[in-house]
Amino acid sequence: MSRTVLVAGGAGYIGSHVCKALADAGSVPVCYDTLEKGHAWAVKWGPLERGDIGDATRLDEVFIRHRPAAVVHLAGYIEVGESVRQPKRYLANNAGKTDALIAAALRHHVEAFVFSSTCAVYGIPQTDLLAETHPIAPISPYAESKVRVERALTIAAGHGLHAASLRYFNAAGADAGGEIGEAHDPETHLLPLAADAALGLGPALTLLGTDYPTPDGSCVRDFIHVSDLAQAHLKALDWLVSAPKGGVHEIFNLGSGTGYSVLQAVAETARIAGLPVPHSFGPRRPGDSPKLVGDVTKARLGLGWQPTRDLATQIEDTLRWRRKMPR
Repeated sequence: MSRTVLVAGGAGYIGSHVCKALADAGSVPVCYDTLEKGHAWAVKWGPLERGDIGDATRLDEVFIRHRPAAVVHLAGYIEVGESVRQPKRYLANNAGKTDALIAAALRHHVEAFVFSSTCAVYGIPQTDLLAETHPIAPISPYAESKVRVERALTIAAGHGLHAASLRYFNAAGADAGGEIGEAHDPETHLLPLAADAALGLGPALTLLGTDYPTPDGSCVRDFIHVSDLAQAHLKALDWLVSAPKGGVHEIFNLGSGTGYSVLQAVAETARIAGLPVPHSFGPRRPGDSPKLVGDVTKARLGLGWQPTRDLATQIEDTLRWRRKMPR
């Protein structure tokens, strides 16, 4: 369905892939970003409007100029360890400022609001696969900030907003065409760090934690290709637009349903690269859960979404991107 969509955080890693997917589907993505963490070079498929999601005046200007039918909200700080060190900064930026964006969406009568949430809201898993009904028990300020936004969207649904919170598992990979990919500064995610270590583009990898209650002592994660995530946002927008009148807030897990340990992912990177991944071991990172693997049945049945790119594809795309990315 063709529409104009305001993509908050559209110059970031996942946001830029969402913008590309929207444009490929015939929609117009309007990237709204401060460029504090995002990159102007990643804005390729629609206009860039610089602004902060907490700035109500600037939001009104952009909403009036572009009249978006929907909002996809991916703006926010994402580093778990940093959130433990700076909890007030994370809660103010990720949760506090989002209140202004939600208010603007209600004020300008958008048809749909899709929020980038996280599987970290589940905390320490009580089941092997995490369904949306699993208890919420965040163990980091980053995760707590996402919980607060989800609660705010539930309240907004009482005022007529159609909203979906997408709880991502571990986003990985890059655009198959090589146009965009992960470029955080500093980079904290496993696959790009492992790729850089193997390719000699970065330092040896430090693996955080060797004594988790998992088969090999390293964390277990569910890796999902960023392009599959992007497609899920389009599915969620279509679902929200077709939802019955009245407010709604639904939550969907987005993952592969398969877990890989950190050590397994590193070994697979070395195999695909044909190069060793130099690494050492460090202590656990505060705020990390030992295992996060998603039950994605609800997204499959409710949104008609199914991931199509496996871990090997994610690693191949990551290696290709890291060789050519702007530095």
